[in-house]
Formats: sequence, structure tokens, C-alpha cells
Amino acid sequence: MFGLDDANIPAATDLIKDGGDATFMADVIEASKEVPVIVDFWATWCGPCKQLGPALEAAVTAAKGKVRLVKIDVDQNQMVAGQLRVQSIPTVYAFWQGQPVDGFQGALPASEIKKFIDKLTDLTGDGGLADALAAAEEMLEQGATADAAETFAAILGEEPENAAALGGLARSHIAAGDLDQAEALLNAAPAKIATAKEVEAAKAQLELTRQAANAGPEAELQAAVDADPANHQARFDLAVALNASGKVEEAVDQLLELFRRDREWNEGAARTQLFTIFDALKPQDPIVLKGRRKLSSMIFA
Repeated sequence: MFGLDDANIPAATDLIKDGGDATFMADVIEASKEVPVIVDFWATWCGPCKQLGPALEAAVTAAKGKVRLVKIDVDQNQMVAGQLRVQSIPTVYAFWQGQPVDGFQGALPASEIKKFIDKLTDLTGDGGLADALAAAEEMLEQGATADAAETFAAILGEEPENAAALGGLARSHIAAGDLDQAEALLNAAPAKIATAKEVEAAKAQLELTRQAANAGPEAELQAAVDADPANHQARFDLAVALNASGKVEEAVDQLLELFRRDREWNEGAARTQLFTIFDALKPQDPIVLKGRRKLSSMIFA
């Protein structure tokens, strides 16, 4: 079992969130592929819900990343509640690997809630590793790259084929400016996980970071495109510069326009660059969803 002291692992910031019909796939189905997700169906007028809700939140917080909680107001979100045949509230479902695996109705005492969560963490077989991964991701988001790298490396020591840990370690190196070290790590990825989405995401981030180091002056490139909208190279370089300065959505828009004008330019460079940006972002990022939708409409128009 993973050997870090739990006291040194901060709780992830997204352990408890309000969900709904529109976000159910991302918040519950996709998220449950990494860690069990508990869904609490409740309503503001429900007395037992007011008892269960705080108790569930306290138990999830105490689990330190081994489970997550999504709270869904049935009055505001009736579609998912109907699909899961929620007939009374509070109703609680637990999801793991995209599937409902347990549940209960009505308010439970804290001791029973703890047993419910313990059963869920037993399903994963690596609650400590899931906890550590969540902590390492939070460290990375907060800029503690050295601590994140150390934690990801420790997880790899336990599970050498853990794609999330390898991708996280590579991203830690990238954030610290150690691009060569990140590249060496990714090139040496075990065959079993070499094409895993977490590893591909790190590769895409590495490529974009290297591009950013050579990005041209944004203002000059914008002026060149304004002067000659058919200057495809200037538009492509502008997209690279925009992405390098954090204007990702604007970069995507420029690449989509380039694809619209000449999808075959430079061996399909616009499409390739779009996929690199999409891969570097989270799958449910609004920029990815919107960009993929626009690209698809052009491809199949």
C-alpha cells in the first residue's frame, strides 16, 4: 500500500460539488473511472436531506480523496433522477468505473455512512494511491511542482504502469521547465501505457511548451494576418503565439479558420495542431467540446 503519511496529503478541492443533468457525464460517469463517486439526490424542502447532506459531506471529506460526492437537486435536475428511477429522497447512488455499484434511501447515521464509504474504497483496491494522485494533482495546480513530482514518482514506485502518475510526473517536469527530462520520461513509458490518454496529454503539453519557446510576436503576427488573411503561415504562427500566452480559445479559433480556408495546407497542419491542443486539455473542457464540434461540422459539411 502507498506509504505516504495521510496527514501530509491535502484534500482535493473538488471532492464535493453541486452537479446536474448537464454535467452528470463528466462529474459522475467519467470521474468514477478514477475514484468512486457518490451521488446525493436531494431537494431544499426535504427534511431528511438536511440531516444526510452534512453527514455525507463530513464523511467524504474524512476519506481524503478516496471518494467524491456530487449533490443533485431533483427539482432542478429531473432527467438523471428519472433515468435512475429516484422515487423518494434522499436517495444516494455510488458509481465506480462508470456504473452504479451501491446505494441507499433515507438518512443514515454517521457510522453507517462510514461503512458505506469503506465498502466503496474496498472496490478500488488502491484507495491510498487514488488519494495520493488527487493530492499530487492539487500540488501541481498550486505550483508546488517539486512536491507533485515527488508524489507522482512515489506512486510510480508502487505501480510502474500507472498512466496517471507517469503523465503527472511528466507534467510536473514541464511545469518546472525540465522539458528534456519530461521527454525522456515519456519516451521510456512502458508499452502498456504508452498510448494512454494521460500520457498522450503530457506529450501534447510538452509539444505546445516547446512551441511556446519559439513563438513569434503576437502583435506582428496579428498585423500580418489582418493585412493578408490568406497568409496561412502567419495565421498558424499567430495561433501558436496566442496559445503560448494563454489565449487558448483564440488560438483554436485561428486554427479553425485556417482549416476552413485550406484544410490541406502544410499537410493538414491546422488539424494536427488542433488535436494537439485538445489532447493537452481535459476532455470536458468547454474549449475542447466547442472546438471539436466546429471542426467536425467542417469535416463532414
